[in-house]
Amino acid sequence: MNAIISLLRPQQWLKNGFVLIGLIFSHGWADPYLAFKVAVGFVAFCMASSAVYVLNDYFDRAADAAHPKKRYRPIASGLVGLRQARVLIAILFCGALGLPLAFGQWPVALVVACYLALNIAYTLRLKHKVLVDVFCIAAGFMLRLACGTYAAGIKPSRWMLLCSFMLTLFLGFAKRRAEIVAVPGGVLALEGSTRIVLRHYSAQLLDNLVAITASASLLTYGLYTVDAETAALHGTQHLVLTLPIVTFGVFRYLYLLYRGGSGEEPGRDLLADSQIRMAVLAWVIVVVLLVGT
Repeated sequence: MNAIISLLRPQQWLKNGFVLIGLIFSHGWADPYLAFKVAVGFVAFCMASSAVYVLNDYFDRAADAAHPKKRYRPIASGLVGLRQARVLIAILFCGALGLPLAFGQWPVALVVACYLALNIAYTLRLKHKVLVDVFCIAAGFMLRLACGTYAAGIKPSRWMLLCSFMLTLFLGFAKRRAEIVAVPGGVLALEGSTRIVLRHYSAQLLDNLVAITASASLLTYGLYTVDAETAALHGTQHLVLTLPIVTFGVFRYLYLLYRGGSGEEPGRDLLADSQIRMAVLAWVIVVVLLVGT
């Protein structure tokens, strides 16, 4: 059971928090029915993302077995058998699609289906295509955001969409940079690795991409907070007060990336760092206070 839980990667469910953004900005956190609809989308994405992790480990088991760290993953190490993995994938796929359908949430089920289709293509081919791999990761986050907004019945702001897109590109390129730095002997030592695409990147290229996307994330978030449409929707012109919190969070993550050796597992890093946790908590509190008053 511990091996199966490890295979599901529950620590990565933090990424599905993007589904909950729609609930916050729809002012619907006090509406039990609306909160339930968004919760269904969140749980569906947790099952879908775990299904993708199991699927990826299933196809990468041979390469993982030759990797110094990934060889301890449940499938690569033999703790979870291939038949068990296939059954688990089927259960998770059915659950991810069946849960929203059971409650009549067709748009949510469609978004989850698109997410699963994207990640099947990613696992089988797209993860080996330079730049395309990171854009696929960003698309997965955009689908999470779409799921939450569909469930909450709101139309996402164009600036929110742009900010989310740039932020997920930032995290994706930061992850690739951390993976390159962590490779003993450099990128050329990646023969047989599941990250073959890293041979097409360089630390210098990724430094530039990280800087561009980090700057774009802060710029688009700032424009979102001062947009007239945002002020009219949420009844406040003071969301810009959250910009320093977001700026600190991004800068802290950059510090961890370049000085702390983090970045390979964004979900784990965000949970592990106390200052980032405090920044996220502060952002949620300030947003709820501003939007709720």
